[in-house]
Amino acid sequence: MDLVTPGIGMIFWTTVFFLILLVILGKFAWPAIITAIAARNESIRKALDSAEKAREEMAQLQADNEKILAEAKAERDAMMREARDVKDEIIAEARQKAGVEASKMIQNAKEAIRSEKTAAISEMKVQMAILSVEIAEKILVEKLSSDKAQKDLVNKLVDDIDLN
Repeated sequence: MDLVTPGIGMIFWTTVFFLILLVILGKFAWPAIITAIAARNESIRKALDSAEKAREEMAQLQADNEKILAEAKAERDAMMREARDVKDEIIAEARQKAGVEASKMIQNAKEAIRSEKTAAISEMKVQMAILSVEIAEKILVEKLSSDKAQKDLVNKLVDDIDLN
């Protein structure tokens, strides 16, 4: 049982060596460990600070991206509105030109019809005059085929002229 219960000497020397070990560790190892832990804490703090800074920059970049996207959408909408306005102007101008051209064509057609009508009426008057003269000539030839009818007609015309 000696193995299970230590002796006083063993406890004394174990305690002495333990205290020496603590002093040596306290003198040489603890400052290095504390410095390493402080450096590690400082690097962790810097990493957290830079992560926070990066997060803030990302938030700022995201806000800037959203702002740029909104501006691009607004510019696109303005361009689309402007394109629609230009399209509407072009269509209105084309309609106006088409209306003017149609009016000119209608006016020209009316003038052509009027001139054709006038020409047709003039031609009809000429034809009627010629026809009337031919009819009158045939009637006169038939009525004045005898000498007595010619003399009566001449006397009647002379009497009419004296009355005027």
